[in-house]
Amino acid sequence: MSDPTLALARQIIACHSVTPDDAGCMEIITERLKPLGFNIEFINRNGVTNLWARRGTAKPLFVFAGHTDVVPTGPLDKWTSPPFAPEIRDGMLYGRGTADMKSSIAAMLTAVESFVTANPNHPGSIAFLLTSDEEGDANDGTIAVVEALKARGESLDFCIIGEPTSVDTLGDMIKNGRRGSLSGKLTVKGIQCHIAYPHLGKNPIHLAAPAIAELAATEWDQGNEYFPATTWQISNIHGGTGATNVIPGSVEIKFNFRFATASTVESLQQRLISILDKHDLEYEINWTLGARPFLTGRGPLADAASQAIREICDIDTELSTTGGTSDGRFIAEICAQMLEIGPVNATSHKIDECVDITALPKLSAIYCRILRQLLVASS
Repeated sequence: MSDPTLALARQIIACHSVTPDDAGCMEIITERLKPLGFNIEFINRNGVTNLWARRGTAKPLFVFAGHTDVVPTGPLDKWTSPPFAPEIRDGMLYGRGTADMKSSIAAMLTAVESFVTANPNHPGSIAFLLTSDEEGDANDGTIAVVEALKARGESLDFCIIGEPTSVDTLGDMIKNGRRGSLSGKLTVKGIQCHIAYPHLGKNPIHLAAPAIAELAATEWDQGNEYFPATTWQISNIHGGTGATNVIPGSVEIKFNFRFATASTVESLQQRLISILDKHDLEYEINWTLGARPFLTGRGPLADAASQAIREICDIDTELSTTGGTSDGRFIAEICAQMLEIGPVNATSHKIDECVDITALPKLSAIYCRILRQLLVASS
């Protein structure tokens, strides 16, 4: 008999849901949730499809979160098989979104189906928070649902996001947090002049260089048990007119902090400004906060996940905060405990994206056991 998670994954992978288009994924998902007693609500915004589906009204509230949109395919002639025609070859399921993250969504659904069938009157509530705007700008996706829930005074007790977190094999790594991202555009001002008469001008690149060296050498923090130390990196520098005989009037430096919970946005901004002021620069800074860091330490959710992975996969998982940002940065505002648990990440966003088909029923079983532990065994 075909594995139900594999069958469902193939069905939604076949949807051409290049961000921000859902392309029918949510319709397939809601038709599976309605018979289970889920109340279906769409919180759409600016052409983005957002689903909030909830079964039950009691606490604790356990939420599965994720996204149906995928990144563009890239050159179709580079794919061994069409990216939206899921195909199994040598035990791997190929197609755009197999790893990131339609297989996880399929596993979430089949896990809930199994759990509700076995526990029709379970304590607490289960919900799905799904969007079609994670791989794009993310301005109208999960953040829109979180804003709506906040306005109602709702909060989440537990949340699992289905991002692909495993490294070599299913369950070897899960994410219990993500670093924050703080970007800045620094403009250091000088005085433009003919390069043959430097005494008539002020070269902002020369003026900024000592400050850049100090910023690059600064230890912002030492991290903590879960996070590496905060890093500061320059991504772009631009100055000058393009001519070889003109001292520029300004230089623009774009930089980014990837920061741990050991620092705050305010502390990083203040320390950077103090270094610039120390070097007596004339400057302007425009800041952009991409994400605040979030962290779930040891506790009921992390313990339940570690135990489930040990039982299903016979390995001890690693809690990690490596990688970029995710929609967890929005959900963290209203959620007490949150983890990212998903399949191997090696082929995400690549040509011939794929997952091991044997991982799909295991991932569903992991999700189901976590549900049982938190809603039934601990009640």
